[in-house]
Amino acid sequence: MPALTRNEAQTRAALLDVHHYAVTLDLTQGDDTFDSTTVIRFAARAAGDTFVELKPDALRSALLDGTPLDPAALTDGRLPLTGLTEGPHELRVEARMRYSRTGEGLHRFTDPADGETYVYTQLFLDDVQRVLAAFDQPDLKAVFEFTVTAPAHWTVIANGTTERTGRRDTDGAGIWKSAPTPVISTYLAAIAAGPWHTIRTEHAGLPFALHCRRSLGPHMDADADEILGITTDCYDRYHEKFTEPYPFDSYDQAFVPEFNAGAMENPGLVTFRDEYIYRSAVTDTERQWRAVVIAHEMAHMWFGDLVTLRWWDDIWLNESFAEYMGYQILTEATRFTGAWTDFGLARKAWGYDADQRPSTHPVAPDADAVPDTASALLNFDGISYAKGASALRQLVAWLGEKDFLAGVNTHIERHKFANASLADFVDSLAAHTERDVHTWADTWLRTTGIDTLTPRIEDAPDGAPEGWTLTVDRRGSRPHHITVGAYDDVPGEPGILEPRELLALDLPTTEVISGTGPRPALVLLNDGDLTYAKVRLDPGSWDTARRALAGLPGALTRSIVWNAARDMVRDGELPPAAYLEAAAEHLPAEGDLAIVQSVLGFARNHIADRYLPAEERTAALTTLTHLTRALIRRTEDGGEPGLRLAAVRTFIDSATQPDAIAAWLTDGTVGGGPELDPELRWRVLARLAVLGAVDEQTIDAALTADPSATGEEGAARCRAALPDADTKQAAWDRMFHDDTLSNYLFSATAQGFWQPEQTELLRAYVPRFYPDATALTGRRGPAIAAAAGAHAFPVHAIDQENLQAGRACLDEGELIPVFRRRLTDQLDDLARALRVRNG
Repeated sequence: MPALTRNEAQTRAALLDVHHYAVTLDLTQGDDTFDSTTVIRFAARAAGDTFVELKPDALRSALLDGTPLDPAALTDGRLPLTGLTEGPHELRVEARMRYSRTGEGLHRFTDPADGETYVYTQLFLDDVQRVLAAFDQPDLKAVFEFTVTAPAHWTVIANGTTERTGRRDTDGAGIWKSAPTPVISTYLAAIAAGPWHTIRTEHAGLPFALHCRRSLGPHMDADADEILGITTDCYDRYHEKFTEPYPFDSYDQAFVPEFNAGAMENPGLVTFRDEYIYRSAVTDTERQWRAVVIAHEMAHMWFGDLVTLRWWDDIWLNESFAEYMGYQILTEATRFTGAWTDFGLARKAWGYDADQRPSTHPVAPDADAVPDTASALLNFDGISYAKGASALRQLVAWLGEKDFLAGVNTHIERHKFANASLADFVDSLAAHTERDVHTWADTWLRTTGIDTLTPRIEDAPDGAPEGWTLTVDRRGSRPHHITVGAYDDVPGEPGILEPRELLALDLPTTEVISGTGPRPALVLLNDGDLTYAKVRLDPGSWDTARRALAGLPGALTRSIVWNAARDMVRDGELPPAAYLEAAAEHLPAEGDLAIVQSVLGFARNHIADRYLPAEERTAALTTLTHLTRALIRRTEDGGEPGLRLAAVRTFIDSATQPDAIAAWLTDGTVGGGPELDPELRWRVLARLAVLGAVDEQTIDAALTADPSATGEEGAARCRAALPDADTKQAAWDRMFHDDTLSNYLFSATAQGFWQPEQTELLRAYVPRFYPDATALTGRRGPAIAAAAGAHAFPVHAIDQENLQAGRACLDEGELIPVFRRRLTDQLDDLARALRVRNG
């Protein structure tokens, strides 16, 4: 089906004013389809022709101002509306629509734990057309009202508050009606229906609620105080920062199954992946991430929902802003005061990686670079989220928060309930500062790539007063406002450093600064992590870091050094084995959980699996098991449960022999704790499957004991991981030739399939991936394409043959845009891994 182009959207926006959608859905028509009736009230500014979008299973009828339209005129999801006269119109469309199993449109899920069924909408970016007829572009905002018929024991929730208005006489099905919304964009309309487990409260005069499927109810109950506490704390803090109050009539948060994204900012009804309702133990860093997502989605209520982008080239105005505000609000308003450390390690690294691939793009690309909705979908990545948030953090450091927030509030006031662009945002900022924010925006937001900052330290010349100078070599063109930390060894305490001074530095205007006293043991650029740039250490500082990294005060400061080491490995400037040695030396004394998890993750998934030669992998995994045993011993007193859990997980994933983890499975516990909850049990089973130490009967028994959705995913992952030729073929057929797998079961199967330990068994499948994945993604669309690119690519095959086959696919294959983008990124990462291996 053709993607909507920017030119088409501009033409339609010039012609139409859209006022109101009345949407009626009947969810009682069976497991495969539902009935949808849409009545759209709109006005034409002049006589003309246009079209409305709809992707039905069957279009039953369409009436324009009471006159029937020919259903056969629907072509490629577009129904022509010809001969419009100037003035008001009403369009009524009745259709049978198909439920989704891939998280797009109206997704339907039956919980294997209890047989209950749930549906929810995910209408971003152009998937509203899978549910109702719409003029589907962000700058044609309108009021939405839903009337939904659902099974008698279901509850329906929507953007506005809902109430049950009656029952259908024939079967007792409930009829629900939502309150009208303020004007919102089509991609933000939302409903969710099912026998929800719900917790309701009230805050600031508004109804707040949490919803999840019934089988997760006890787990949500256990965390409800934390989730609602984070929600209300963030809500109050946003009202301290923003002068415009929350613009909707309620705040529901629904944790829904098989959700493709982390969450979606539907006004009044935020949807989250229900993995955030924890069935098993998690670390505090994971709880912090859930809190970040809550804060991020709430920021969208203002940036994205109240003020919406005009076209998809400005998606960063939604995502970069929400990403920045999510971390900042969390740091200010909750117990998670160290959230920026995890941002630097996890999110910023995501942005750095994306910005070094051939698919990179500016944070704010030119409109011509986003000509249609298909190209827009590709830009929801580490650039629009992490790099954009980093740029905003640098902007706040440069402008000052007072002027930044004054500009933000002006922007919201000027454009509330409407649409805006980058130019509008910059104009609002410029109204509150003497600084040249227009040039800043061009330099930071219209360019690609990462600057690299490298220090040169020199002692004062002979005869001069004691001191030292710092010169910064800058590769790149952006201005940077940063701080530089100077640290000294603590006398009599080997391996411990203390701060001496923090120096301000503006590049390029002050590329040389002077410090007092003797040369520091360690000098760190961008201490505080206020800018977006790769940093290097001078040789003396790197030597200090190698011996005393764990003794460097401040988790955020240590994270910058670890990020520098990570970047140096990826850039071929630090041997992968040296990073692993540093991890083994310093993690046993590291006190910050986010650092431990990040370093273990990079060491396990990149150093061991990708960057070291295959013949060194077993030794690397042995190093990791020794390291994690040390962390497990350190936590035997029970004082650091999150650290212990992180160490246990990596020990399981790194095991090269089954004995120890098989004993844990038999005993149902790690010696000294923790007990094996469902997540750990499936993790152990998956690793044992890779090692050939379990069989399908064992996996079946585990699924019988845990007949949940995550149990089904765990079983699918384990079966695909078994080192058996017939089992591998069956898994391959399920992924690529059986189109009934849901998005989550597809991903789980793909995650289990490729294993470095099984290289010979899998060799023949590597070249098969490219034609089979091309055909699959062409049939099943963007959601499965994203999953295939992320999880089904043969990442373990670090060799020229795989690289050449992939490049041939890019050159010769007819690939849908999402899969082309994912494949481009995977092949660039593969080429980088080959460069790192070859020195």
